[in-house]
Amino acid sequence: MTDTEKSLYRLMLVLILGTAAAGLASPGPAEAVRGFLTLQWVPSRLIHDYSVTGGPGGALLNAAFLAALSLLLVRFNGVRLSGPTLAGVFTVMGFSFFGKTALNVLPVVVGVWMAARAAGKAFKSYIMIALFGTALGPLATALALEVGLTGVTAVLAGIAGGLAAGFILPGLAMALLRLHEGYNLYNIGLTCGFFGLFAAALLAASGGGLSITVIWNKHPGPAMTLLVPALSVLLAAWGLSLEGKGAVSGFRKLLRLTGRLPSDFLDMVTPGAALLNMGILGLIGSAYVAAVGGDFNGPVVGGLLTLVGFGAFGKHPRNSLPVMAGVFASTLLFGKPLTAPGPILALLFGTTLAPLAGEFGPLVGFIAGFLHLVLVERTGAFHMGLDLYNNGFAGGLTAGLVSAVLEWIRSNKQERMR
Repeated sequence: MTDTEKSLYRLMLVLILGTAAAGLASPGPAEAVRGFLTLQWVPSRLIHDYSVTGGPGGALLNAAFLAALSLLLVRFNGVRLSGPTLAGVFTVMGFSFFGKTALNVLPVVVGVWMAARAAGKAFKSYIMIALFGTALGPLATALALEVGLTGVTAVLAGIAGGLAAGFILPGLAMALLRLHEGYNLYNIGLTCGFFGLFAAALLAASGGGLSITVIWNKHPGPAMTLLVPALSVLLAAWGLSLEGKGAVSGFRKLLRLTGRLPSDFLDMVTPGAALLNMGILGLIGSAYVAAVGGDFNGPVVGGLLTLVGFGAFGKHPRNSLPVMAGVFASTLLFGKPLTAPGPILALLFGTTLAPLAGEFGPLVGFIAGFLHLVLVERTGAFHMGLDLYNNGFAGGLTAGLVSAVLEWIRSNKQERMR
């Protein structure tokens, strides 16, 4: 392990311990632990704000615990801590505020491990699919807790559903990547949404149709509100301490990259520049939420942490802001409240389309963001909230539409020039 990677592990340790400490202090250790344990046994389909069910303390503990487990999974399998793995850990941490628990993600991870064994490959080759594939954790809890099964039958159904999802994901992810050609950063979100369509259809056919509900905390408290700004400042400061002015010059170079998959900013530029970018994105996202009067609750903090994580793997201000602007304009045009769950989450998570702006320019990014909001508010019902990365699902469809048209135009233009 290089000195830089050791420094990254120290940084992640500080972030995880800081999050756990914030959880234990809000409102107190006993209450936080009770909330954490409660979360392990609740349905987790979209949108279930864990800061309501488990309290802010329980949600923060759950996030720290799953981030630690993700980091250990990466370390024990000998996978380098890089842009993709940082994005994976931060995404798992973010969605542990609304939808992921240790109990509902474990069957999915084991299912991916089984797929690796069946393919004759090392599990480390599928680590990223295992991390991001935990988006289907709610399938396990839905089968165990929401479809009317009881006792051992319910437990076995939940485990079987998670295992099946994890086993299918690797092959499906490779196929669906071709749909959007790397312009949707949340490719596993598209994959999980596609799988979720079939799972939801089977549930509906068997009489187990599930309705979408929204559990949304309007008063999340100071610990939740300050978490992402504090982590963002730490990330930026750590990047500057690693490389000083080199991080700043690297950040300027990073802004010229398209972000199209796969774009590991730690390798393409420098770790310090990537960390600085992550911190800046976190502060931009937090400033927007504060400016419009949004709630720093579980889903919003999850969106911010995912934005931060992908600051190491495809997103930067130059390619993300046009997409955000498109979502913002779409929200205003269609008369939606800026702080409503759909619009505010679409603005944060919709930056999955940042590579379109990076490759084709800010106008295309704006149009993609505009279309994304319209679509994302429909797709959740398609899979009954079983895919936590609903924005990744909608983003994949949007990217597929936009990129297909633009690539066709570009290829024909090149042919005429020849």
